[in-house]
This record gives sequence, structure tokens and C-alpha cells, in this order.
Amino acid sequence: MKKQSRAGAWTAMIVGSLYFLIPLLATFEFSLRMRRGEYSFDAYKVVLVDSHFQASFSYSILMAVLTIVVGILLVVPTAYWVQLRLPKLRPVIEFVTLLPLVIPAIVIVFGYLRIYNSSSILPFTANERTTDLLLVFGYVTLALPYMYRAVDTGLRAVDIRSLTEAAECLGARWPTILFKVIFPNIRSAILSGAFLTFAVVIGEFTLASLLDRPAFGPYLQLIGANRAYEPSALAIIAFVITWASMGLIQVFGSARTLAAPNP
Repeated sequence: MKKQSRAGAWTAMIVGSLYFLIPLLATFEFSLRMRRGEYSFDAYKVVLVDSHFQASFSYSILMAVLTIVVGILLVVPTAYWVQLRLPKLRPVIEFVTLLPLVIPAIVIVFGYLRIYNSSSILPFTANERTTDLLLVFGYVTLALPYMYRAVDTGLRAVDIRSLTEAAECLGARWPTILFKVIFPNIRSAILSGAFLTFAVVIGEFTLASLLDRPAFGPYLQLIGANRAYEPSALAIIAFVITWASMGLIQVFGSARTLAAPNP
């Protein structure tokens, strides 16, 4: 029975891997065919030297960094306070943070445009800078399920009540407790949420397109509609960026585990 179960597990893993890897390898192989009759990285060179690619990618990185900062400042104090003082609200908070997975992004952005258009009380779409701010808020909303779960998991692994009481006995105030005690102890969880947020922002299309911002997602769509080989190269680049983020989660998580003292 054990041999059969192991064979079944290996078969499922191999089939799943092939289902994932074959389309990826086919996309990579096609991206190398830009030069007729031989393989080359010409498509990657064209993409990387394109000023629109550089501008859109830089813009998305900036938006990702701002989204991560806003998300951390919003989620960490909330999750900390719920776990420490308001545990009965946990189901409500978890339900709210799951809503972005249920509500389509196009519904969210149309809601933003309806409430925060140029004729409203808070005209976030009145100029480019405020529209960028609205885009960041939208990204924070889309990344909320991933950031909250990562932070909540990290907080559950730490005895925050004892840490808080010890810090209070030493005369620390709430900002000091939060930033100098809680943040360092859930650093790997925050980094996990940050890298997941980065991956979400880099590949997001709907919000940036409907808000008319020069992000990486709309650039991918534009190239895909007008070029042949460059979209495949961009798909591989986006894949590498996403999986690099996932790998960094493992690296920092492993480093944190190794650094933790043995009891």
C-alpha cells in the first residue's frame, strides 16, 4: 500500500510539473525565434532597451514599494491589536480581508472612479499624482488578503502578549512596542507579505488600465496586441520576477528560522 501511495504521489507530481512546465518551455522557446532560422535573445534585447518598458517597469516598482509601505502600516497594527485586545473581531477582519478575492478588480476600480472622480468631494482623479495615490490604495486593497494572512500567521507564532507586557513594564509606549518589539519579531512574515504584494502589483492590469496609468500590466497587454515574439519574452520576464519574489520569501524565512535560538 505504501509503495502504491508513493507511486501515485510521484505520478501526480510529475503530471502536475509537466502541465506547468511544458507551456512555459514552449513560450521560452518561441521567444527565441525572433531571428529567422536560429535561436537568439533578440526579443529580450528589444524589450529591455525599450524606453516604454523601462518607464512602465520603473513606475510599477515605485507603486509596489509604496503599496508595501502603506500595506504594512495598515495591516500590522490592525492584526496586532485584533490579536491582543479584540480576538472576537478576528472572523470579521478575516472576512473583510478576503473580499478582494471575491470582488473582481474591475468592480473595485469602477467603485473608486464613481466615488473619487474629479467632480466628487475627494477628487483623486483630478491630476496624475492623486491618481497615483488612488492606484496605490487600489493595490493595497488587492494585496490585502496576502499581506494580512502573512502578518497574522507571523503574529500567531509569537507570544505578543508577553512581549507587550514586558515592554510596558520597561516603560515603552505603543509606538515603541510596535516598531521596536513587534516588527522585528515578525520580520519574515512581513517580508513574505511584501514579496507577495510586489508580485501582485507587477502583474496587475485592470486598475492601472482603467485609471490610465503607465504601469507594467498595461504595457504587457499593449505589446501582446501588436508584437509577435516580444510578448513571449515579457511573459518569461514576468514569470522570473514572480518566482524570484517567491524564492526570496523562502530565503528570508529560512534565514529567520536559522537565526532563531534553540530553546
